[in-house]
Amino acid sequence: MKTARTYLDWNATAPLLPEAREAMLRALDLIGNPSSVHAEGRAARRLIEDAREQVAALAGARPQEVIFTSGATEANNAVIRSGWDAVFAAGIEHDSVLAPIRASGARHVSIAVGSDGVTAIADCEAMFAAKQVPGRSLVTLQMANNETGVIQPVAALAGIARGQGVHVHTDATQAVGRIAVDFAGLGVDYLSFSSHKLGGPKGVGVLVAREDAPLSPWLTGGGQERRQRAGTENVAAIAGFGAAAAAAQAGLAGYARLAVLRDHLEAEVLRITPAVTIVARDAPRLANTSCIANGRRAAETLVTVLDLAGIAVSAGAACSSGKVAASHVLEAMGLYPAMTRAAIRVSIGPTTTDNDIAAFLAAWENITRQVAKAA
Repeated sequence: MKTARTYLDWNATAPLLPEAREAMLRALDLIGNPSSVHAEGRAARRLIEDAREQVAALAGARPQEVIFTSGATEANNAVIRSGWDAVFAAGIEHDSVLAPIRASGARHVSIAVGSDGVTAIADCEAMFAAKQVPGRSLVTLQMANNETGVIQPVAALAGIARGQGVHVHTDATQAVGRIAVDFAGLGVDYLSFSSHKLGGPKGVGVLVAREDAPLSPWLTGGGQERRQRAGTENVAAIAGFGAAAAAAQAGLAGYARLAVLRDHLEAEVLRITPAVTIVARDAPRLANTSCIANGRRAAETLVTVLDLAGIAVSAGAACSSGKVAASHVLEAMGLYPAMTRAAIRVSIGPTTTDNDIAAFLAAWENITRQVAKAA
């Protein structure tokens, strides 16, 4: 008999929302190219512009600041590869930020991170005050960490950086739809996120960019997406993204309730296995994310054993969990090596139930008994 599955990996991908599926199916029936001026083209263009308004509303931006991309990775690359002399970034950033910095030829200025996972913006402020800002500079700071859920002081950093003429980017992939995001109020120049974290389709995302912010076109050809990203838009995916954004905005007020489920899960894990570490437990975190480090078993082993028990969780970031390696996020936080290889991420969402948490805890307790017998 097939084992029922419990999905606790929402930070990797949220299940597709019915609203998004329906919007995509309707869009697939349209035959027009959105750049065409006839009725069929105008109908496709209307879908894109409606979605642009929905996404902009969720991010606290103006529709004209929204540029559709294939996802946050593309958006992050577009910003970082726009000809900076230096990019300030902490070691906890996602690989889609750190890898483009290495490839861009810009000088990477590292920002310190506390053991609680919060970026030390005082470190940045000191460098700025000492005029250690090489030429045309960018500082990038994620809004919330994908592995630990720690919420970063983006607005505070933006206030410091912009006073020194440094442009500011935030990868808000894990934050948008889970906490209130106000692009205008944050004071940043660029903000990126992906549809599939919200319950929209995979393969579509957005770069929100101030109209006066430096940005080099990364796909040239036609005039689509503010002449920054040429090519006929993915109308169906964008329509699904817009529907997911509207649903996320409507459900934002209720997202904080997930902290009750998360806190119960963490308390029970600590009761069953007192020696484990809940990473950044006392830091400001997303309500849906737990990073659990068990020094006695490698993360890949735990993920596999839990998968066999019908529980889906991740070892670190989904983009890199297929390789056996320490978490660069936990390394940047200064955790000792055994912990950086032993942390799993449990992430929940609006449809997660008490029964889902109970299923995880039963599997966790069973694993603990097996380890004790083998010892």
